Amino acid sequence: MTRDSGKAGRLGRVATAGIAASVLLTILIGALGPSAMVPPLAGPSWQPPFSLAVHPGGYLVIALGAAAVTLGGAGLAAGLAALARGWTFRADLWLAAGIAAVAVLAFLPPSGSADHLNYAAYGRLAALGYDPYTVPPDGLPGDPVTGAVAEWGGVTSVYGPVATAVQAVAALVGGDSVRLIVFVLAVVNAAAYIVTGLLLYRSAADGTRRRQVALLWAVNPLLIYQLAAGMHVDTLAILCMVAALVCGAAGRPVRSGLLLGLGVGVKATAGLVALGPAWELRRSPRTLAVVAGSAVAAAGIVYALAGPQAFDQVGAAGRRVSLAVPWSLVKRGLQQAFGPGAYTVWIQVGSLLLFAGLAVLLVRVFSRAALQAAEVAVAVTVAWLFAAPYALPWYDGLAFALLALAFHPVLAAFMTARVILLSLAYLPARQAGQPPGAQEWLVEVVRANVVPWLLMALTAALVWWAWRAGQSGDRAAEARSG
Repeated sequence: MTRDSGKAGRLGRVATAGIAASVLLTILIGALGPSAMVPPLAGPSWQPPFSLAVHPGGYLVIALGAAAVTLGGAGLAAGLAALARGWTFRADLWLAAGIAAVAVLAFLPPSGSADHLNYAAYGRLAALGYDPYTVPPDGLPGDPVTGAVAEWGGVTSVYGPVATAVQAVAALVGGDSVRLIVFVLAVVNAAAYIVTGLLLYRSAADGTRRRQVALLWAVNPLLIYQLAAGMHVDTLAILCMVAALVCGAAGRPVRSGLLLGLGVGVKATAGLVALGPAWELRRSPRTLAVVAGSAVAAAGIVYALAGPQAFDQVGAAGRRVSLAVPWSLVKRGLQQAFGPGAYTVWIQVGSLLLFAGLAVLLVRVFSRAALQAAEVAVAVTVAWLFAAPYALPWYDGLAFALLALAFHPVLAAFMTARVILLSLAYLPARQAGQPPGAQEWLVEVVRANVVPWLLMALTAALVWWAWRAGQSGDRAAEARSG
């Protein structure tokens, strides 16, 4: 046994232990029932999702969440380091373990945020004939489903028409039971997560690639925590985009375009992935026209059916700055220097410049004469996540799915560090039901100060590394051509 293989084995054991512990803790949080991490679900107790209804204390469940994130992040980082040293494992067993964990979580109440209550409310509005893009949950007083929304009751839907259609179907099935509507949505979410993993696994060319897929997606404890247990609609958008890239690689441009359009219909920002196929097909104008035409047709139809009001909250979201990102520090500095104001345009321009510059640097990192669609999509998506003024931890799932298609170890390490920080910043993301004093400290100290500074340092490190790596790639290309 070589020294490197021995270290790989030790790191692999650390990875296995950390990932397993994190996933079990994530399951435990949901199984314990309503708490500071798990919003209560109105409806008959015999309906799924199920829990033990222990009603644990807020400090306990927040500590369990912090442990799940920390152990999961450490396990994922150790796994990436072990893979770099040649660690091998049964990828099919890890895939099966991930499927089992996600399936179990579908039968437990969602945790970490209250977004699923918003989904249920928007679906209820649509099922009753109201337009969730013009009527907020508060616009239907006295309803048992819309009345369950605590924090965003006055906000109309921020999600695309495809997401709204899924939510409406769930509401039709669940009726006036929040619990049952959420369960239907959880089953759809779990199915999307599992099918994404199967698509990624089938597209992997060899055992090494399958192990990367297993680690970055199937058993990724941070994604299981955010996307599976958190039940965020991003999972459905990710499925569409991964399927689009897989179909594109298989030479099916119409299907690829339609899936890209449907993904945009779930969440508009997922459309960044389309820049990957656009770049790869730029020298094949006929195929590019088929993909683009299919995508525009699919997205155009669903948004036309929803109406222009479906874009209202998309535009509003583009003007927000979330507390945990470095741009909140910039905004605070501008306010101190120039007086009160949102400085929206300044921050938008700055974020666009950072996005464009970082995307160019990351594209160069791959150092290929003919970049693949997934590689460009990875570069663009990672650049967007690091540059965006508004970001939440579950947004990062898209980057991990794309990295499972076009693996890059250093970018995977940067994304792991980023999602750990954001997950700790939004621990939990919901405001209601927090123990006295804890929420103030978690929001005012961790979310608003500690994490933004750490993310600023991480962003600077990414820019520096991408610049150096791009230069090295250029020199290597010159040497090969010379």
